[in-house]
Amino acid sequence: MAVNDSNLQVTAETDAGYGQLLAVLLRRRFWLLGVLCLILPITILRALRKPPVYESSMQLLVESNYQERPDGIEAAREFADSSVKVDYATQLNLMQSSKLMQKALDLLKPEYPQIEIDDINEDLSLEQLEKDDGLGTKLGIIEVNYSGNDPLETQKVLQVMQKVYLDYNLEQQKLRLSEGLAFIDKQLPEARQNLVQAEAALEKFRKSYNLIDPTKQATSVSITIESIKSERQKIRADYQETLASYNIRQQQLELSPQDALISSRLSQSNRYQALLNELQTTELELAQQRTTFTEENPTVQKLQEQRNRQLTLLQEEVERVLGGVPLPSNISEKGLLQEGQLVESDQKLAEELLTLQKQMLALQARDQSLAKTEQQLGGELARLPKLIAQYNRLQPEVEIQRATLERLLEAQQKLGIEIARGGFNWQVVEAPELGEQTGPNTKVDILLGVVVGLFLGGIAAFVREAVDDVIHTPDDLKKQVAVPLLGIVPKLPLASASLETISVGTINLPFDKKQLTAPSLKQTVYWLRESLDLIYKNIQLLNSNYEISSLVVTSALAGEGKSTLSMGLALSAARLHQRVLLIDANLRNPTLHLQLDLPNEEGLSTLLTGETAVPSSISISPSGPNIDILTAGPIPIDPVMLLSSPRMKKLVAEFEQMYDLVILDTSPILGKVDALEAASCCSGIVMVGRINSITQSDLIEPMAMLSKFNVIGIIANEGSEAKDWSLD
Repeated sequence: MAVNDSNLQVTAETDAGYGQLLAVLLRRRFWLLGVLCLILPITILRALRKPPVYESSMQLLVESNYQERPDGIEAAREFADSSVKVDYATQLNLMQSSKLMQKALDLLKPEYPQIEIDDINEDLSLEQLEKDDGLGTKLGIIEVNYSGNDPLETQKVLQVMQKVYLDYNLEQQKLRLSEGLAFIDKQLPEARQNLVQAEAALEKFRKSYNLIDPTKQATSVSITIESIKSERQKIRADYQETLASYNIRQQQLELSPQDALISSRLSQSNRYQALLNELQTTELELAQQRTTFTEENPTVQKLQEQRNRQLTLLQEEVERVLGGVPLPSNISEKGLLQEGQLVESDQKLAEELLTLQKQMLALQARDQSLAKTEQQLGGELARLPKLIAQYNRLQPEVEIQRATLERLLEAQQKLGIEIARGGFNWQVVEAPELGEQTGPNTKVDILLGVVVGLFLGGIAAFVREAVDDVIHTPDDLKKQVAVPLLGIVPKLPLASASLETISVGTINLPFDKKQLTAPSLKQTVYWLRESLDLIYKNIQLLNSNYEISSLVVTSALAGEGKSTLSMGLALSAARLHQRVLLIDANLRNPTLHLQLDLPNEEGLSTLLTGETAVPSSISISPSGPNIDILTAGPIPIDPVMLLSSPRMKKLVAEFEQMYDLVILDTSPILGKVDALEAASCCSGIVMVGRINSITQSDLIEPMAMLSKFNVIGIIANEGSEAKDWSLD
């Protein structure tokens, strides 16, 4: 038998849409509602028994310490970058790290011994705030929330977290400083020690030689020596000039320098002059008395005694006035009297002479002092080169060590500033307050329970749908087979409707049986005729190239409604003015005669065994065309042998000559070969699948078995399984 390959092309699958999802939910509504009814009471009970929930919050400003330095662009590039962005995800993870949580737990344990780190992690939440600009711009502020059943506890926990965060931030800054300055701090003690040693050596040198700077000292000594030499030259010149003046004055006065000194001093003493005048008066009076009297005269003797006393007083006055100036050994009494009697000009010359003498003595003393000083400085200068060499070894070492220490201290300060500019800074913007009640919100909890129930119910429904391979829609049926979907038969009502009387008439039975009416067929024809007419028309259109004279109607399983559809197709063909023969080829479990209340003593089985000759059909016309029905007859011992016999093929061929269409209602395909044997005698096969009954696995094997036959298509039977209408 030729096979229509075009009918075996796989139809394109349609994507699942919302309609299919809703269909699944509607089909599994009891699963959905069951889970919802299970979840909802639990949710309501928990919502009513929930303790009050309080929440406290605080806000932290998290910003980078990186800032541009004012000391140059290169330095700014090296140590700071104003465009550095804060990785807030990392900061959030750090704030929720177990290390910080453990620190907070240690602080909370004395007051809240029952609290654990899991409790803090569960009730603590952190999020980065967004700017209210509709663009979702992130702010540099992190909000920390903590919820609990005690408003004071929520505040306490956040206060502890605030302390932990700020302490950690400070510790990190100190740690960065200590780590960054570790190398410099290691070098500083050694540098200080080296500087102290160098300074101690220099100090010892200075104390030992009583010098601050030998180089400067040498310069100063040299300058001083040159100054002394210059001054001595000037002193010598002044001395010569003074000596010349002295000699001139001495020649003019004709006195020795000692005499001039004595005369000058005595001339300047008023008492000496007074005593001298009294002595001269006494001598004058004595001279007068001697001219008159002799030496033995009392008056003369008295004047002589007076003169001696006055002379003694005069000598005492001379000694007092002259002081340490020695008198010449050869000076006489007369000379002593003449020393104090210089004229005014001689007295002036004597004074000048004494002055010049003093100047010469002063110049000599000054020159001698300078000479001694020059000699001392010369000795000092002679030993300075060696000291300078030693000083030049000590002083640079001090400067080097001091410069090293200064560089280290400067580097420490700069590096400390740069490190302090690095890292991140956490600042409290809003401190935690007493927790405010935020729950429970019973309505929201119940609504959430409804949502969860619907969600879980939907999951249960889809899981049930996934494990269920029953075909529920014609589209699913179409996807499972590689043949066209001929049409859909709608469900039949279970209750009888108000139907108009349909003139069905009588059906002619072979073998001259009496005519019977089929009351149930009226409603079947009424409800299914439009769908069956469309199905039959699709069969004709799909096989327009060649004529289908015989047709097998079968299904994968029993109860698919193939007998009802066989009768419906026969009626649709009859309505198109075709003579139709409907054969009940289900020799194992015939039902057609029962549904139509027909006798079954003779039928297909008796024809195949040769016990009955093929009679002439009696025409009937329920609505114009004629339909003849051949029942199955008595159940044979071996149906397969009869259906596979040559007589079966001959019989079908003869029926094809007698009728426009021969329809065979066969047994199910699975588990039996009867349908295949019947199909081998016919020109086409129509499959029937009942929606919500047949499974995907039920279709795989039958379609594989029929792949070598001309399978025209499959009919989706959505009919109810009610026995009143299931004619299979």
